[in-house]
Amino acid sequence: MAIVFEKPHALCDVPMHYCPGCTHGIVHRLLCEVIDEMGIEGDTIGVCPVGCSVFAYNYFNCDMIEAPHGRAPAVATGVKRSNPDKFVFTYQGDGDLAAIGTAETVHVGARGENIVVIFINNTIYGMTGGQMAPTTIPGQVTQTTPFGRDTALAGHPIRVCEMMATLSGTALAQRVAVDTVPHIRETKKAIRKAFENQKEKRGLSIVEILSTCPTNWGLSPLDAIKRLQDECIPYYPLGVYKDVTAEGGDK
Repeated sequence: MAIVFEKPHALCDVPMHYCPGCTHGIVHRLLCEVIDEMGIEGDTIGVCPVGCSVFAYNYFNCDMIEAPHGRAPAVATGVKRSNPDKFVFTYQGDGDLAAIGTAETVHVGARGENIVVIFINNTIYGMTGGQMAPTTIPGQVTQTTPFGRDTALAGHPIRVCEMMATLSGTALAQRVAVDTVPHIRETKKAIRKAFENQKEKRGLSIVEILSTCPTNWGLSPLDAIKRLQDECIPYYPLGVYKDVTAEGGDK
């Protein structure tokens, strides 16, 4: 019998700790498929910080490093500069990347660090109980905004891709989603492009992935996908916000 579908080698064959319906598993698989297809498992180093991905080192067969909350880009910078021939990526959530780690995120773009940032945006703090995140949409109910996010009190959400696209050292800033098969395929293409950019030493590549959090949204997995489509994607439009390869060549 012909094999038409199998687990990527870079993905460990172990149960994951993520909640039912969580889309982290989809992104893990896509990332591992890219690593397999590029043949770089032995040359890849991932950095996962505190957050829902805190145990991600259990799921990847490549080398992994645990970073303090928000500091994955700083750790990845040190790893890449000391191992310039390796592929280095971070795997971060929105509370981690856009709140406590905002400075680290901005400055890896400003410096043009040659790493890949995988940014999971589910508009809420996941592991710590469902508080408002920097990406929480106006009106969204969370544990700390029981009447919905009020921009007069809490300010406006941060649109990370749009912000990172303004930095000279950013080679790629693209927002994708994992709600449908076509979007999942586009997400894989974006991840592959980010790693190809690192191979060609083009600078920072950030792939923002709109994802669900059924548990902290208080929705079923199916309804969480619908919310992503009806609320998240309209507020955070999908697309390429910067691509140096489409703007006249390499840096």
